[in-house]
Amino acid sequence: MLKTLKIIQFRRYQIRFQISACRLYSSQTNPNEDAINNFANLPVERIRNFSIIAHVDHGKSTLADRLLELTGAIKANSGSQVLDSLQVERERGITVKAQTVSIFHNYKNERYLLNLIDTPGHVDFSNEVSRSLAACDGVILLVDACHGVQAQTVANYQLAKNRKLAVVPVLNKIDIKHADPEKVCKDLKNLFGIDPQRVLKVSAKLGTGVPQVLDTIIETIPPPKVDRNSTFRALLFDSWFDRYRGALNLIYILNGKLEVGQDIQSYTTKKVYPVKSISILRPAETEVTSIAAGQVGLIAVNMRNSKESIIGDTLHLKNETCTPAGSFKPQQPMVFAGVFPADQSKHVALRSAIDKLILNDSVVTLKVDSSPALGQGWRLGFLGLLHMEVFCQRLEQEFGAEPIITAPSVTYRIVLKNPKMIKQMGTDTMEISNAALFPEPINIKEYYEPLVKGTIITPTEFVGQIISLCVERRCIQESSVNIDNDRMLMNYIMPLSEIILDFNDRLKSLSSGYASFNYEDHGYHLTNLVRLDIHLNGKPVEELCRIVHVSKAKDIGREMTTKLKETIPKQMVQIAIQACVGSKVLARETIKAYRKDVTAKLYGGDVTRRMKLLRQQSEGKKKMRSIANIQVPHETFINVLKR
Repeated sequence: MLKTLKIIQFRRYQIRFQISACRLYSSQTNPNEDAINNFANLPVERIRNFSIIAHVDHGKSTLADRLLELTGAIKANSGSQVLDSLQVERERGITVKAQTVSIFHNYKNERYLLNLIDTPGHVDFSNEVSRSLAACDGVILLVDACHGVQAQTVANYQLAKNRKLAVVPVLNKIDIKHADPEKVCKDLKNLFGIDPQRVLKVSAKLGTGVPQVLDTIIETIPPPKVDRNSTFRALLFDSWFDRYRGALNLIYILNGKLEVGQDIQSYTTKKVYPVKSISILRPAETEVTSIAAGQVGLIAVNMRNSKESIIGDTLHLKNETCTPAGSFKPQQPMVFAGVFPADQSKHVALRSAIDKLILNDSVVTLKVDSSPALGQGWRLGFLGLLHMEVFCQRLEQEFGAEPIITAPSVTYRIVLKNPKMIKQMGTDTMEISNAALFPEPINIKEYYEPLVKGTIITPTEFVGQIISLCVERRCIQESSVNIDNDRMLMNYIMPLSEIILDFNDRLKSLSSGYASFNYEDHGYHLTNLVRLDIHLNGKPVEELCRIVHVSKAKDIGREMTTKLKETIPKQMVQIAIQACVGSKVLARETIKAYRKDVTAKLYGGDVTRRMKLLRQQSEGKKKMRSIANIQVPHETFINVLKR
């Protein structure tokens, strides 16, 4: 009995010690609790809003980790890339979705609020960067000290300068033995006119020089230009969907103050919503009662459909008049692909998964499509090939879907000349991304294809090979500039259809991984297109037709007929595979029929008997070929159509 009492007493002491330790730890790890409680009262002069922009894999998320650790937002050694919360981001080592976090930093005995936005670095997610910059007054331009200025670095710098944002240049990875900070500083001066003395040199992995970055942000980036004395007005610059709370909106307050319980109204849709909760991201959600001008916050307003959450919309108080804060030009999809279920019994489940994922990626467009070979499906529009791959990977990982993805294509523009078709459609211009809908050439006046403006930065030793690749892909050089003695920047006008599949892979292969590539939309231009049809024994197969440039038709025709010969199994009749443009055959392959030796049972005898049997077999095959349907397995269509 005494022993039991001693055990109970020991347990009580143990529990009391744990509780006191937790309280002590809580007091040590929450030094900013007072600042959060008085969040809305923080003076505008002590607020800094900034983004980290860089080329992919230059260390943005790692630098963000160090900034969060130094300011106490997360504990040291919490893990790498804390802000990269998606599984696809951690597996690929890239940032897909811009992430916002509010941190506090003490500078000269004053507490400052820093709103940090970690942005993606790949060109396919540049819309995330442009949206993020709308809520910023400055940026950290991060450059790898080993690889130097890359193509996306140039594009991001131009985005920041166009918005007249303050730029804090930072060199990362100076701890690596191959780093050359002096050379990279010269490149920054030659390209952007940045004084080498202003460039901060850090190692985000080790934390070297990172405290100086925080101080420089406060010294260089100006406070937001806002007015707290007027009525509430905010810019909605990001949103995502939560299955329990609906659409959550990330807003940047331009005027006034917002409190829980107030009613706000959308300037675009005129709908009114009650403010249910206000949070700041640290990076986990921390609820506050109010936020004021100059600050960034997350609000839940019972918005059930994310389509009501329009990026670039202005929010204001109910029954108040206001001027729009600004708008974003919605980015148009550039790459289209068909998405089909592997089994039609999973059609409903795949549709549900796509709908849910589009709620969190509103740039993706959706249109119902069908294929006699693959069944009912959808045609989805993406910003680029990586965007498409990430979307499909998220379908598999987050929803357990198993989609079949067809080869990506682009949208062509066609001007019609047939008066009957023009009257029927109500316009003389139509946009087509599905080759099966391509009109007959006799009805078409002009063809247009989408172009992009590409930027390539490469070591000079690979220039010749890269120029040959660009000529092969019908690219036109605009300019060529030497960054220094070892590297060159080249600008090209490129047909989008020539670069969406494997251009970047070929570029990396030719340059041993040292060249970088970035592109942006450049409109449409006049071209010459044809519809390439695939015929099996003279019968066209619509599922396999493609829209190609006239100069590429023969090569693509040979490639497709060869691939079909390898994938279509032998049958009882001979199969002629033809790639045709109109009535002209550009390429042909033949699959021989199964042949039985009908003379095997004859032992000796007259040769005329053998010839008679062979002639009968030949006539039978000919008759069978004239009436037979070619059985193309479902797997063959998948292998040919999928990327």
